[in-house]
Amino acid sequence: MNTLKTTFLMALLMVLAVFIGYTIGGNGGMMIAFIFALGMNLVSYWFSDKIVLKMYKAEEITESDSPRLFAVVRDLSQRAGLPMPKVYLIPTDTPNAFATGRNPEHAAVAVTRGIMNILTENELRGVLGHELAHVKHRDILIGTIAAVFAGAISMLAHMAQWAAIFGGGRSDNERGGGGLGLLAMAIVAPIAALLIQMAISRSREYLADEDGARFHGNPRDLASALAKLQRGAERMPMQATPATAHMFIVNPLTGGGLMSLFSTHPPMEERIKRLEAMRF
Repeated sequence: MNTLKTTFLMALLMVLAVFIGYTIGGNGGMMIAFIFALGMNLVSYWFSDKIVLKMYKAEEITESDSPRLFAVVRDLSQRAGLPMPKVYLIPTDTPNAFATGRNPEHAAVAVTRGIMNILTENELRGVLGHELAHVKHRDILIGTIAAVFAGAISMLAHMAQWAAIFGGGRSDNERGGGGLGLLAMAIVAPIAALLIQMAISRSREYLADEDGARFHGNPRDLASALAKLQRGAERMPMQATPATAHMFIVNPLTGGGLMSLFSTHPPMEERIKRLEAMRF
């Protein structure tokens, strides 16, 4: 169900981007919007992993640097049927972790210094199983594409706003709603795109929790780790950008009420509840 939901939501993002392009410039605008989104995705596909690792000052480490960490990653990779990924350490005491890379052959797992200090080995196995599940499902690629589409839609919506102000876009007869229609779309489309992107991210988190627990063999260890990471993230907030928040196992950004609609992660209570209900 999560896979079907993701496919549907990704299709919605594509349709929304193309529709905005068509509204602004007819068939030509639609084609430009499609090519623009495709180009942004190609750039993200090849370079997003390097960018995000550099952004968080992650340093690649060797087995001699952390034998315990490497042993866990190697064992879980074998259980998941994956190549051994590169391993990175992020120099921050905030406990968190993420995976990146365009495919399993070019994957990397990054953990913070803080996560190594507060988790037991079994809890660490649960967390790294979750991250390797993201690698196996190619969630890094899916999340990157969704983020790029959302960004492209926001840029196109900004163009639509200027088109509405200066009377651009298709003729009034073709537009139906005229400049007001363009202006309304410029406001609504980015919000809709962001909501879709967040929904995609949440569906992938549930799937990674489930399969990560299976790779490790005990869902309760991951549930315990998530509770610790949530508390740790609240005590020591991490300097993270909204564009990369979806990559972390625990959302480094906080917010309640209406802001929960824009959360990249499902409610922690629900994640823990589902894990504790799992039976192998």
